Amino acid sequence: MSLTYRLGILNRKVMNPARSVAHRREDNSRVRFLTEEEEKRLRKIVQEKWPTDLPELDLALNRGIRKGSQYGLTWDMVDFRGRMLNIPRTKNEEPIHVPLNDFAMAALKLVHGRGGRRGRVFQSAKTEPLENGHHWFDDAVIEAGIKNFRWHDLQRSQADFE
Repeated sequence: MSLTYRLGILNRKVMNPARSVAHRREDNSRVRFLTEEEEKRLRKIVQEKWPTDLPELDLALNRGIRKGSQYGLTWDMVDFRGRMLNIPRTKNEEPIHVPLNDFAMAALKLVHGRGGRRGRVFQSAKTEPLENGHHWFDDAVIEAGIKNFRWHDLQRSQADFE
């Protein structure tokens, strides 16, 4: 259906009726950090129920990259010697180079030591690439009693400001 509509627009047979609708400005002013207590509770829940996913949380907390960039990481993007993530293309089509602190390095080394040395960094137990942390993150936040917190808030991790 989408292809048919797109071809109709390209061939000037159809007009996009939503074209003249004004877009609302998004409020990007939201900034939400975990308190130390919230982080402890979240880490405890993940350690108890999803221990193999703890490195995903550690990397997210300590580097604050977009979820898509984190779950799209491949081992060739990880420079252990230079302590850097070299992501060739982000959501904005821009390359980024993310320095790795000790916590992020430890998380990646733990995953690397499990035997996943090819392809995607974060994989399921069946070695299928993970697309996101929905299999643990949302439930862990609820169980930790953390209100008004989403994965997107990890992009503004306090580690980036230290």
